[in-house]
Amino acid sequence: MKRLTYILFLCCCASSLLFGQPPVPAPAQDGPIAIIGGTAHLGNGEVIENALITFDEGKITRVDRADAKVDLSDHRQVSAEGKHIYPGFIAPNTQLGIVEISAVRATRDNAEVGALNPNARTIIAYSTDSQVTPTVRARGVLYAQIVPQGGRLSGQSSIVQLDAWNWEDAGVSVDDGHHLRWPRRRSYNWRQGRWSVNKNYQSDVDAVEEFLRQAQAYCQSDADERNLRLDAACGLFNGEQRLFVHANLAADIQQAVLLAKTFGVQMVLVGGAESYIVADMLAEYEVPVIIGPTHDLPSTLDSDVDQTFKTPAMLHAAGVDFCLSNEGFWQQRNLPFQAGSAVAYGLPYEAAVEALTLGTARILGIDKEVGSLETGKAASLIITEGDALDMRTNTVEHAFISGREISLDNKQDQLYRRFKTKYERQK
Repeated sequence: MKRLTYILFLCCCASSLLFGQPPVPAPAQDGPIAIIGGTAHLGNGEVIENALITFDEGKITRVDRADAKVDLSDHRQVSAEGKHIYPGFIAPNTQLGIVEISAVRATRDNAEVGALNPNARTIIAYSTDSQVTPTVRARGVLYAQIVPQGGRLSGQSSIVQLDAWNWEDAGVSVDDGHHLRWPRRRSYNWRQGRWSVNKNYQSDVDAVEEFLRQAQAYCQSDADERNLRLDAACGLFNGEQRLFVHANLAADIQQAVLLAKTFGVQMVLVGGAESYIVADMLAEYEVPVIIGPTHDLPSTLDSDVDQTFKTPAMLHAAGVDFCLSNEGFWQQRNLPFQAGSAVAYGLPYEAAVEALTLGTARILGIDKEVGSLETGKAASLIITEGDALDMRTNTVEHAFISGREISLDNKQDQLYRRFKTKYERQK
C-alpha cells in the first residue's frame, strides 16, 4: 500500500512538472507559406489592405496585394481575411528570462554586486525555459532586449528571439550595448515621507566620466596586461556597441548627452520621463529614446498627470527617433497597449506600430534583419483577430519567428482551460 501511494505521489509530481513546461520550440520552416488577405501594417508607416505576404526558408519573399497574379500552388496558404498582420513586436529594456519571480531571490539573475560591471553579460544568464516568456509571445512580442540592472554600469544587454532551446539559439544581437544608470540628484525616503538630496551627485558623475576616460585610453593602447572591465567597454569606442543611459530628469539627460558627445559614443536614452522638455536637443544630437511605460505616473510633482501618455506624440512631433518600452519582465505582455494609449493621446496609429517594431529595431541596431514586413527580412510576424494595440481585440491567432510558426499556448491559458472545465462540469 505504501509503495502504491509513493508511485501515485511521483506520478502527480511528474504531471505537475509537465503541466508547467513551456512549449517546445518550433521546427524550421519546411515549405513556402502565403498569408492572404487582411490589413498588413508594414511597420514603416505603410499599410496594405487585402495583402499578400509570402515567405520561405525564414525570409519574406513577397509583400503585395492579394489580387496580384501569383502562383501559390506550392505554398501553404493561411487566410487572414478580416484580420490584421503586423511585424513581431520587440520589447526593449526588459529582464525577461533573467527574473522569474520578483519576490524569490533565487530566481533573480539580473544584477551583479558592485558599481562598475561592464563585463557582466545578460546573455549567459538568459533562460529560455521561463514560464513567463510564452505569456508574452501570446500578445505578439517575439523579440526582447535583455537588460542588466544594479550598480552604475550594470553590464551588457543582448537581443534575443523568444522561441529557442537555449541562449545560444536565442541570441540575435549579442552584447549590443552597455547600460549606465545615471546618478540621481535626489531620492525619496518612504519611511520619512520626504525627499533627500544626493550630496555625492557630482562625485558619482565624475566617477562615470573617469571610468570612460580610462576605458578609452586602455582601448586605444596596446596594453600587455588585459583588464577585463576596461576591455569589455572597447565596443563603445569603435562603434560596435551603444551606451544606453537610463535617466529621466531633463538636466540629467542634457548632461548625459554632452558626456556621450565628449567621448564620441553612440548614446540611447532609456526612460526619458522629461525627454519632451529637451526634445530639440535630442533631435539635434540624434539621440534616440526608449520611452518608459505610458501606463505610469509622471516623474515629478509639477508634471501634467497625463504626461506619460502625451510624451510619445510630443517626441514624434519634434522629430526624435523613439520606441516604446514596458519595464520589468512579465509586464511585456502589455507592451502593445502602451502604444494604444499613446495613440489615444495624439500619436498617429502607424507611428505607434513603428514604435513597437521598426523603430525599436532601428534603435537597437537590428533593423536590417527584423522590424518590418519587407522582402529579404526575417519572416517574423503575427496575425491578430483585431487591433493589436487594443486589449479588447488583441487576439493573436498565428505567430512566426523567421518563418517558424511558434506555439502561442502558455501557462495562463492552460490554467484558464483547466478551471473552465472544472466549473463547466459543475453546471
